[in-house]
Amino acid sequence: MSILNVEHLTHGFGDRAIFDDVSFRLLKGEHIGLIGANGEGKSTFMNIITGKLMPDEGKIEWAKNVRVGYLDQHTVLEKGMTIESVLHSAFDFLYEMENQMNEIYAKLADVDEDEMNRLMDEAGTLQDLLTMHDFYMIDAKVDEVARALGIAELGLSRDVTELSGGQRTKVLMAKLLLEKPDILLLDEPTNYLDVEHIEWLKRYLNEYESAFILISHDIPFLNSVVNLIYHMDNRQLNRYVGDYDKFMEVYEMKKAQQEAAYNKQQKEIAELKDFVARNKARVSTRNMAMSRQKKLDNMDLIELDREKPKPEFEFREARTPSRYIFQTHDLVIGYDDPLSTPLNLSMERGQKIVLTGANGIGKTTLLKSILGLIQPLGGSVERGDYLEIGYFEQEMDQSVTNNCIEEIWKEFPGMSQFEVRSALAKCGLTTKHIESQVRVLSGGEQAKVRLCKLINKDTNILLLDEPTNHLDVDAKEELKRALIDYKGSILMVCHEPDFYEGLATDVWDCSHWTTRVL
Repeated sequence: MSILNVEHLTHGFGDRAIFDDVSFRLLKGEHIGLIGANGEGKSTFMNIITGKLMPDEGKIEWAKNVRVGYLDQHTVLEKGMTIESVLHSAFDFLYEMENQMNEIYAKLADVDEDEMNRLMDEAGTLQDLLTMHDFYMIDAKVDEVARALGIAELGLSRDVTELSGGQRTKVLMAKLLLEKPDILLLDEPTNYLDVEHIEWLKRYLNEYESAFILISHDIPFLNSVVNLIYHMDNRQLNRYVGDYDKFMEVYEMKKAQQEAAYNKQQKEIAELKDFVARNKARVSTRNMAMSRQKKLDNMDLIELDREKPKPEFEFREARTPSRYIFQTHDLVIGYDDPLSTPLNLSMERGQKIVLTGANGIGKTTLLKSILGLIQPLGGSVERGDYLEIGYFEQEMDQSVTNNCIEEIWKEFPGMSQFEVRSALAKCGLTTKHIESQVRVLSGGEQAKVRLCKLINKDTNILLLDEPTNHLDVDAKEELKRALIDYKGSILMVCHEPDFYEGLATDVWDCSHWTTRVL
């Protein structure tokens, strides 16, 4: 039985088509990976099936009484909400049941015996439902999930608007897991999660008995949790049985077969056209020429899928800096409270260092302290001479109203419009993306705009805070190649060993010096 049926879905934004007559169904127990290049419409699809967005055409039908939980990239949490209140809101439907039961008990003193028996039965049903849903263990369940995802150490009474993007993502994920919906919809859940918490989520999803749809560009993670792949490409949605590696095997085979059929047909077309051209004027061969022309006119033409623009990242390099990029002297990082013991670190020219460790232990804070964006709580940072720093932040300001061209022009006012468009196209963005406001782009497309700023600046040291978040497979591979080729120094926060293996000269585990209890 289908939990979700999508029939003849067509949708677009302005003159940019996203889906064209797409159909999809979700069955009980299916663990689906929804994949595709940045900007193909994966998050749009999620918004349509959850009712946040109305399609231009098509029918979306859920089975009755299905509870859907959606982890969205762009969910907003309001000021005044604490972490604890957000987590407890996962059980709002149970608190409502408890209120109904208490109201029933309050009526019992004023009713006759028959009505009392009916109300007692109703209260008993509600009590059974509360017990079945572990209502009296809510605090323990909240505490268990909060600890598993590393949220408890943030302080459950903390206002959610004070949290970083990664911390907010973890709070929303914890709420979703506590809700135990019938269907999970997860949009890039591993972004911002460290290795330990990705492993916990992996175990959770492998044991999850109900269905889920997962958007992710983290291939090892996808391979470990899904049994079906839906590939979004060229306005179509195609189903493949198996994990991502199996999908790639079948997809490449289909692509090769399509190219072979296309080449064969093109050769046949050329031969037919040549025959017609040579023989249509001669009386003796005119009928044969007309026959071949008729065959040409009735031929179903094979079309190759349009190739996606693949990004090309080439970092510009500034003059050679001094031997030491930075040295810290008893540096203590943090805001109100220390996040580290006194640090005596040094980085030399040419090193490519990756910072790893659990969320919230100060990796981003260390980067900002080295840059001088925040003042240390103790000690000092001595930066080298002739540094030309390129900084990639973890998040982008969503209040930006510029389009992509204006955003690059703001950084490089001396560029012509042709140069700006060429620079953005080189990062894998199409004309329609380039002319759109940055804030309406997908997370991956926004990351490409920010990388465009970085690669067009002369640098000799790159400070990168989780640069792979949201990037599709092609963009990740190209970024890794470009960073390997880069002759400057790199200090990078990254939770993807597959990405930094073969790139990093050193890996620093920040948990060795954190003051946080892990």
